[in-house]
Amino acid sequence: MTSVANRLAANDPDSAAARGLQARFDFLRTGNPGPVLEAVVRAIHDDAGGTLAMVLETEGSTYADPGAMAVFADETQTGWLSGGCLEPELARRAALANAGGRVEWLEIDTRDDAALFSGAALGCRGRLRVALLPLRLMPGAVALFDAWLQGGARLDHRLDVHGHLMLAVDGRSERWHVPTAAPDWHEGRSDWSLLLPRPPEACLLGAGPETPILLRMLGELGWRSTLCDRRPRWAGAGLAADCRRDAPAAEHLDSRPLCDAALVMHHDFELDRDALEALAKGEVPFVGLLGPPRRRDDLLKLLPPASRDALRPRLHAPVGMDLGGKGPEAIALSIAAQLQAWRNAAGAA
Repeated sequence: MTSVANRLAANDPDSAAARGLQARFDFLRTGNPGPVLEAVVRAIHDDAGGTLAMVLETEGSTYADPGAMAVFADETQTGWLSGGCLEPELARRAALANAGGRVEWLEIDTRDDAALFSGAALGCRGRLRVALLPLRLMPGAVALFDAWLQGGARLDHRLDVHGHLMLAVDGRSERWHVPTAAPDWHEGRSDWSLLLPRPPEACLLGAGPETPILLRMLGELGWRSTLCDRRPRWAGAGLAADCRRDAPAAEHLDSRPLCDAALVMHHDFELDRDALEALAKGEVPFVGLLGPPRRRDDLLKLLPPASRDALRPRLHAPVGMDLGGKGPEAIALSIAAQLQAWRNAAGAA
């Protein structure tokens, strides 16, 4: 939980504000399953067959966590469940599942010392249990995957050893009963419930030379981003984001109720001051301000005391980790690294 949520919860743990800030952090902490689900949607639309591989359980050292996914379709692969060492076997078994029209189960266990000494062990010392789901057995799934890709909602998966599968998102659900035989390793466990939380959302208030690079980095990391800048000079900076050129900062923030991080980066003193005043009135839990400490202090002096007090617990200024280097690329990397670290800490609260 961030310092803002801690402060609100300490004052009134049952307040709507405290509950709202804590609820914000139900977003995906690590990884980016977006390309996998996009590939699933394409495969279903193109009637290309394909198989969705989903991690059900892990133990020990593994590359992926439960809920991680990869899709194998048309002799291509999207997503990774290992550093590459497991994928050939996954691809082979996925093709068998698709050809047979049934759910297949795969356990890969590399914890055995005998495998290590024999040279047969792979990169990690752990165990994965994976379900291989032929996409052609899941009619109606596209709408649910699309709903998650559009942001703001979580996707629930439920699967049992008898082939009962359910997907639910944003009040909609689909159920299927697909052919399978129970795995011999379920050891008394007969069902799994896996949650894919919503992606985190970043609102960029202002653009500059680092903006296109930062937007691409955030997109690769699984963030959804919007850019608000009315200046024609930066009209092309938001190609990797939703763009609101005609909206002031306050209106843009009002239109993004799930904004998790707001980055104030106009490279313009007056526009940054206006953005900070708008953010002081809201509850965005991470507020990043671009620029050196002296500029930050000058901006804060011009804000009313109540606005300064509202911003301080959630203000990161200068925004970005001190990774060294200058220029747009280094600035974008430092901001993306800080947001990724904050995302994991907030999601674990």
